[in-house]
Amino acid sequence: MIDKILLEKLKSNFGEAYWFIKTNKVRTFLTALGIIFGVASVITMLAIGNGAEKEILAQLELVGVNNIVVIPIPDEEDKEEAEIDENANENESKRFSKGLDILDALSLQKNIPNIKLVSPEIILNTYVINNGRQNSVKLIGISPSFLEASNINLENGKSFSEFQIKNALPVCIIGKKVEKKLFTGQSAIGKQIKVKDVWLKVIGVIEEKLISEKAQENLGIRDLNEDIYIPINTFLVRYKDRKIITDQVGAQNFNQNGPKKRIPRGNYHQIDKLTIQVSNSNELKATAEVLSKMLKRRHNDVLDFEIEIPIQLLKQQQKTKQIFNIVLIIIAGISLLIGGIGIMNIMLASVLERTKEIGIIRAIGATEEDVILQFLSESVLISVGGGFIGIILGIIGAYIIEIFSGIETILSVNSILISFLIAVAIGLIFGIFPAKAAANKKPIQALRSE
Repeated sequence: MIDKILLEKLKSNFGEAYWFIKTNKVRTFLTALGIIFGVASVITMLAIGNGAEKEILAQLELVGVNNIVVIPIPDEEDKEEAEIDENANENESKRFSKGLDILDALSLQKNIPNIKLVSPEIILNTYVINNGRQNSVKLIGISPSFLEASNINLENGKSFSEFQIKNALPVCIIGKKVEKKLFTGQSAIGKQIKVKDVWLKVIGVIEEKLISEKAQENLGIRDLNEDIYIPINTFLVRYKDRKIITDQVGAQNFNQNGPKKRIPRGNYHQIDKLTIQVSNSNELKATAEVLSKMLKRRHNDVLDFEIEIPIQLLKQQQKTKQIFNIVLIIIAGISLLIGGIGIMNIMLASVLERTKEIGIIRAIGATEEDVILQFLSESVLISVGGGFIGIILGIIGAYIIEIFSGIETILSVNSILISFLIAVAIGLIFGIFPAKAAANKKPIQALRSE
């Protein structure tokens, strides 16, 4: 019985509130603007934040959680000849680095216990020919650990066998985009392709990985779907081994009589990238320091390489984005707060305008609770209406940002519900004071007001 009476009261109050809002459309809309833009801003900012979070996680998957990357630095004077001062310090003049090579990779894996795997890569920009069509491609010489280090799975076929690796056989694994380009609508497994001057048999196709241009730029990675992969021994035997040239140039530059004229070396490193995966992410920094010291010693104290820890770069990037998102959400929250203050001000003005009405309803038997419910109903309806409009604008805004800026946005039900509940809560909180002000008016005084 009590519940039925309460429901009737709420129904009556919300009916009155709806009538009042309908007769004051412009004022109601202006009152709700703060709520509308606040809710829209919160939804849009959370969508941008969710998109950024997804992008960071995807990039982490691409670079590997526990990976350290060693990048060789080519000779800065590869296009110019430089005279070496004959009176220079003898120790300095005789320094010669063999460059980053496979022996470095083997030494690191052997001597540092917490290294899980080492994955060297050699990269060659070349072309592939199939059915008379020529396409540009990157040929990558890899070790068996490359797939695991790069979080790559095979969609079809199989990986290189020990026999194929040991004997430098002409076999390859290709990216999904390469298969689509060269073998449209067909499987590439077992087919032959000509890469530069060598015929290679396709034994595997990697599973397609979505890699955005932004991720490639930020992380310095390639689109793995567009590459052709061969065993690193096959690359060195059948294509190019820069170590042979490096040793020959080194012998000319540093002979028994001391250096006379420096011969440009260009990219003298045997490998173009070295990925080291450690067992524990907590040991990344310490391992990187040990790697640096070992490589510097092996390279005769010549710092011709740089070491990067991708996860640290990503975490810093993630932290920056999180701070940025928090600032934007705070700004959106301030907008909601201003919207709540706007509701309170308009409701207080409404109380002053309707003083006589309040006196009449009190005189015919309405209680203070009835008056509070009536004005709270108006406040809540304004915030609920503003919340619904804000949700629509927020969703549209998220899609517009994604289309025109290229920033991925992800809308979630939780962010929409949270924004809507905050709008309703603001209507309740900021409607209480005006409602109590209306309820506290004495009926006789209210009836006398003009």
